[in-house]
Amino acid sequence: MDEYKEKCSDWSVYEAKFLALIADRKVEEKVDRALIDGGCLLCSEPTPEHCHRRLVAEYFQKAWEDVEIEHIL
Repeated sequence: MDEYKEKCSDWSVYEAKFLALIADRKVEEKVDRALIDGGCLLCSEPTPEHCHRRLVAEYFQKAWEDVEIEHIL
């Protein structure tokens, strides 16, 4: 996230790099689903559009299929 904020890079470039990184690390295989079941990923961004935690939530949703995402605005 520092690269995006400090260098004012393009969000779509950051998003692609971040998603590639978490896919490469296979986080869905390393994170115990029970750890985040009913949990909440918090972020300081005012909206989800430029939030890396949104990317993580959507990644888990695709990997695990039964993840519900609710943005608290």
